[in-house]
Amino acid sequence: MTESRPSRSAPPSLTERRKAATQLDIARAAAELFTEKGPDGTTAEEIADRAGVALRTFYRYFRSKQDAVGPLLSSGGDHWRALLADSGTRTPLAQALEAAAVASLRLPGAAREDEGLRWTRGLLRAARNDAALRAVWYRVNQESEERLLPILTRLAGPEADPLEVRLVAAAATDAIRVALETWALADAEDGEAASPAELMVRCMRELTGGLRLLARARV
Repeated sequence: MTESRPSRSAPPSLTERRKAATQLDIARAAAELFTEKGPDGTTAEEIADRAGVALRTFYRYFRSKQDAVGPLLSSGGDHWRALLADSGTRTPLAQALEAAAVASLRLPGAAREDEGLRWTRGLLRAARNDAALRAVWYRVNQESEERLLPILTRLAGPEADPLEVRLVAAAATDAIRVALETWALADAEDGEAASPAELMVRCMRELTGGLRLLARARV
């Protein structure tokens, strides 16, 4: 019997790639300005000018200045789900979840931070004092959980209880969220601080340890 693998979707069109690139340019411009001036001190006009787009283009893609950083905050979750989707159905679900999350958070080589993690740290720190930015972060996590469900449903198999699959999706998403928040608020200069991947492993095991679907997969 051959191992089940996810079907590959069609690659994005040139228009879709250009749209995604523009959104990412705007997101980076917003993150830079938030770091320099804070969300309160930044206007949508300044973000559009920094990104080199018209203000109407900004509002074509984003509803608010805080909403503009969504693509940066969601990129890590996108990477994690893509890695998880590539897991074979023969891999125990608990192992697949943890391995994909570690791979998505592990820093390359001896680097302290990659670009995505650097932006995430700054934005999560800024979100402490900005309710609208926190709302974007929570929305990104909710959307990630929803996109995770069909992947987990396939990996868990047809006999899995849908309620248990949903609980796993919620717990795994929260594990990564808490790990990133804890890491972001730690002292960036503390050489003894745990890495995002180390925190994720701890959070994942604590939050999913009692779930029957994963307990069976660990056996």
